[in-house]
Amino acid sequence: MAGLRGTTGMIRWSLGLLAGGLVMLLAGLSVVLAGSPQAAATTTAPPPTTHGGSAASSAMDDVAAMQPGWNLGNSLDATGSDETSWGNPRITPELLDNVRAQGFKSIRIPVTWGQHQGPAPDYAIDAAYLNRVKEVVDWALADGFYVLINIHHDSWQWIANMPSNHDGVLARYNAIWTQLASTFRDSSTRLLFESVNEPQFNGGSGDAQNAALLNELNTSFHSIVRQSGGNNANRLLVLPTLHTSADQARVDELVATFDALGDSNLIATVHYYGYWPFSVNVAGGTHFDATAQKDLTDSFDRVHNAFVAKGIPVIIGEYGLLGFDRSTSTIEQGEKLKFFEFFGYHARSKQMTTMLWDNGQHFQRTGFQWNDQELFAQIKSSWTTRSGTASSDQVFSVGSSAVTDRKLTLNLNGTSFQGLRHGTTDLAPGTDYTVQDDQLTITAAAISRLSGSREYGTNAVLSARFSQGVPWRINLITYDRPVLTNATGTTGSFAIPTQFLGDRLATMEAKYADGSNAGPHNWTSYKEFEVAFSPDYAAQVTRLKPEFFAEVNDNSRVTLTFHYWSGTTVTYYVTKSGTSVTGSTAA
Repeated sequence: MAGLRGTTGMIRWSLGLLAGGLVMLLAGLSVVLAGSPQAAATTTAPPPTTHGGSAASSAMDDVAAMQPGWNLGNSLDATGSDETSWGNPRITPELLDNVRAQGFKSIRIPVTWGQHQGPAPDYAIDAAYLNRVKEVVDWALADGFYVLINIHHDSWQWIANMPSNHDGVLARYNAIWTQLASTFRDSSTRLLFESVNEPQFNGGSGDAQNAALLNELNTSFHSIVRQSGGNNANRLLVLPTLHTSADQARVDELVATFDALGDSNLIATVHYYGYWPFSVNVAGGTHFDATAQKDLTDSFDRVHNAFVAKGIPVIIGEYGLLGFDRSTSTIEQGEKLKFFEFFGYHARSKQMTTMLWDNGQHFQRTGFQWNDQELFAQIKSSWTTRSGTASSDQVFSVGSSAVTDRKLTLNLNGTSFQGLRHGTTDLAPGTDYTVQDDQLTITAAAISRLSGSREYGTNAVLSARFSQGVPWRINLITYDRPVLTNATGTTGSFAIPTQFLGDRLATMEAKYADGSNAGPHNWTSYKEFEVAFSPDYAAQVTRLKPEFFAEVNDNSRVTLTFHYWSGTTVTYYVTKSGTSVTGSTAA
C-alpha cells in the first residue's frame, strides 16, 4: 500500500536510534532468543541439499540464480474479495510467459490471506482460493521461475495487533503456515517461502518488543515449515527485518535470529524505495543527488556486511520509488533513470538479488508491453553493466533570447563517451558539440539548427552514446518564463491558470507572511509533488489539492514559489477563507 510504504519511508529517514537504546534492544532480543523453545529445537543446520541448481548448490548460488526478479503486485495480495479488486485483471499463464521473456528469473507472488480465512480455532483457508494460489505458483514453476510466496498485507491488517492480541495473532499466523506447508510440501525446491511482508506492530512498548515479536513469528514459521517434511525440510526460507528496513538496528535484530536458528538455507530480505524526500519528491528532493546516492550505498553496505559477507544471501524483495504509487511522473525522468542505473549497479556489486515492485504500473498485464520502455531498458541494462548518464536530460534555451551554447556534466560511470546522435545522424564533434573532461558543450549553432522554428517544448531529442550500457536521452527544449494568472475556487477544487510556455514544474514552496512554512509537511517549505500540488500540462493549469488546503491556516495569505526545471521561479499568492480560495499574482 502506497500510504503505508510512504509512512515507513519517512520514519526510516527521519528517526535515528541512540547507541544506548540499541544495546538495550539487542539485549532484550537475546533474552527472547535464548528462551525460545523453537529456537532451541532448530539450532542444527540441515544437511546440504539440492535446490533449484545443481546437487552442490548453496543458498547463495540459488539466490544468485534468481537475479533478476519481479513482483506480481496488487493481484493475489489485493485485500478485496478477488484478485481483480485492486484493478488488475486475473493472472494468466500468458502474463507469466511474457514476464519470463523480459529476462526475469524469479517471481515474487505476494498473497493476502485474511479475507479468505475461516474463524478460530482452525482458521481454515478457503479451498478455492488456496487452489487458485497453487495454480498460479505451478504456472510460474512450469515457466522456469524461482517463485516466492508470502503472507502479505495481513501484516498491517491483523498481524500488527500482536502486542494487544498475542495469542490470537500467533495462532492465526501459525494456522496459515501450517496449511501452506502442507499444500506445498512436495512442490519444487525452486519455490521459496517468505514469513511475512513488511512486518510492523501497533501499540507496543517500543523497538525491543517489536523485535521480539518479529523473532517469534520468524522462528515459529521456520519451525512449522521444517517440521512438515518433504521438500520443506530444506526449502529456502526468507526472513525479513522489521519494516523490511535496512537500518542498522533492524539488521542487527535479524542477524540475532539467524544466529539462533543456525540454518544454512535461510535468506534475509529488505526492501528499498530510495531516500524518502527523493522517492516521493518532497522537501526539495527533486534530484538523485549525493545525499540520495549515499542513502542507497549506506543501506546496501549495511546489509551486505551483516549477511552476504558472512555467506547469507539477501533478496531486495521490493524496490522502486514511492512516488510511483501515484504516478511514474512524480520523479523527473532523467533523475529516476539515474536512480535505477545506480541501484542496479550497487546491488550487483554487493551480490544482492533484486525484485522490481510492479503493481501494474510498469508491465502491462494484458498488452505485455512496458509503459515506459526507456525506464525498463535502463533497469535491464543495470543487471549486467553500467551506463553513462549526465547532470540532466533537459537542455533549456530561452525562446525570447538568442540561443547560446549549453553545457552538461557527463557521469561516465566507468564508460567512455562515444558521441552525440540526432535520430540516425551522428553530430559533428568540434562543430555541433565539444567534450572536455566530463563537460559536454552543445553549440548554439547545433541547438538552433536542430530546434527549427523553436516552438515551446521539446524541439529535438539527442542521444549521448557511451562505450557500454544504454544511451542517454537529451531533450532540447525551448521555453519562456511561465505565466500564472488570478483565480478563484474552493478548497476541493482550485486550479491556477498556467501558461507553462515549454517549461516543466519541479516543485513548489509554501510560506506564510512571517516566513514560517505553510501546508502539510510543515517541517519543510517544499511541498509533496502530486499530493499538495500537481501540474496539468494538457489543461494548462496548476492544481492545488484539498490535502494542501486542509493544513493551511484560514485567512492567512500563503506565498507560493513555483520552481521549474529551467531554473525559473514564479511567485503566486493564495488565501483560504472557509472553503473559498482566491489566488493572485499581486504582491
